[in-house]
Amino acid sequence: MPTIVSGPSTTAQREGARPSDPAPAASVTGPADLSRLAADLGIDTEDLARVCPADARALSKVLFDRLRAAEEGTAEYSYVRGTLIELNMALVRFAAGRFSHRREPVADILQVGTIGLIKAIDRFDPAYEVEFSTFALPTISGEMKRFFRDTGWMVHVPRRLQELRLTLAKASDAMEQLLDRVPTAAELAAHLDLTEEEVREGLTASQAQSTSSLDAPAGADGSVDGCPLGERLAVEERAFETVLCLEALKPLIAALPERDRTILSLRFGTELTQAEIGRELGISQMHVSRLLNRILARLRTALLAES
Repeated sequence: MPTIVSGPSTTAQREGARPSDPAPAASVTGPADLSRLAADLGIDTEDLARVCPADARALSKVLFDRLRAAEEGTAEYSYVRGTLIELNMALVRFAAGRFSHRREPVADILQVGTIGLIKAIDRFDPAYEVEFSTFALPTISGEMKRFFRDTGWMVHVPRRLQELRLTLAKASDAMEQLLDRVPTAAELAAHLDLTEEEVREGLTASQAQSTSSLDAPAGADGSVDGCPLGERLAVEERAFETVLCLEALKPLIAALPERDRTILSLRFGTELTQAEIGRELGISQMHVSRLLNRILARLRTALLAES
């Protein structure tokens, strides 16, 4: 598809045009073009890294339309694609923050996450009718998880045991939410239809994966400005985290049963206490607590699942 450029219309175009027809969209091949495009949306693009999440979403929507209209390999395609990467790097930093307990260098985590972001940009289509952040986060997180899986072991551990460790970690987290305590090996075995020996084998494998303290200096020599790893990764404002999580949760909440959606609405929308919700639904406060734990565990598991 040829690149759309501004310029004089042809005779056929002038004859076929009506006064109400919109003007052809100008190409976006540099900062000046981007500034004009963003100005129509009331967005300042002087520093893309400081564009707020809402403005980043609005501008990304327009740029994705331009990217799909441009021919791959043209100046416009390259510039718009690069701008989308820079504009959405906050998604990579946000995803990296979920893995603040990891020992791998922050630069490596961000680099791998950027690869996931680029893949998401290349695969995304505005016709999907979903926010780009919702589409991209699983891909970004998936790239990071594969990186950790392949590089984060102090000794060689078979892939089967690496995957078993991940399965046990997810199941243990979900069951802890339900039981309000750490599940036993027997409970994990019953939940996952495994033998207790297999569970113990997977738990033992997890000890072969090294971790770092969040309070320890993150540099190889322990002298990177004295900045702990936890501080280097905690770069996103809580407001931005909330926006991204809510966007990602929308389709997951919509898929819940009606009663579960009602409970979430009463708890986090109307802000009723568990006892008040119980009276509203005719069930005990303890039952409400268990239901909430189950619902939140289900949402959390789905949100963190790999694409």
